[in-house]
Amino acid sequence: MQSFLNHFYVFILLSDKIYDFNQICDKVKNLDSKIRFAGIINERGRLTAGGMKEGIQSLESEKYDEMLFMELALRVKMRREFDSQLGKVEFSMSKRGRTLAMSFPIGEDTLCVYAEPDADYKELPTKIIEIIKA
Repeated sequence: MQSFLNHFYVFILLSDKIYDFNQICDKVKNLDSKIRFAGIINERGRLTAGGMKEGIQSLESEKYDEMLFMELALRVKMRREFDSQLGKVEFSMSKRGRTLAMSFPIGEDTLCVYAEPDADYKELPTKIIEIIKA
């Protein structure tokens, strides 16, 4: 499945901008050596582009990944309920013992990024947003 995703290109048109999700994921994975994973999750929690950085082992099983992605999609959808009062979410981040998790809404989809827990959480989100907006 992963090799299929590496060769399947996903282009999405959002408000006059075409996003090449595989290219975004590749740029994010190459942004910093501490980044382990960059993938696009659709509104149903399915991985549609990207994945683990080459040579890096996942911290969890594929089944657990699927549950994490579905939970993330639900959280992103729930956060949108507050957009009219608080403004749109640019990114969310949580630091855990074994990973730094970040999510960036892109239209109906979400860029999900996992990095080592000691990654630079002050600089990475800004650099990732620049990649998305480029």
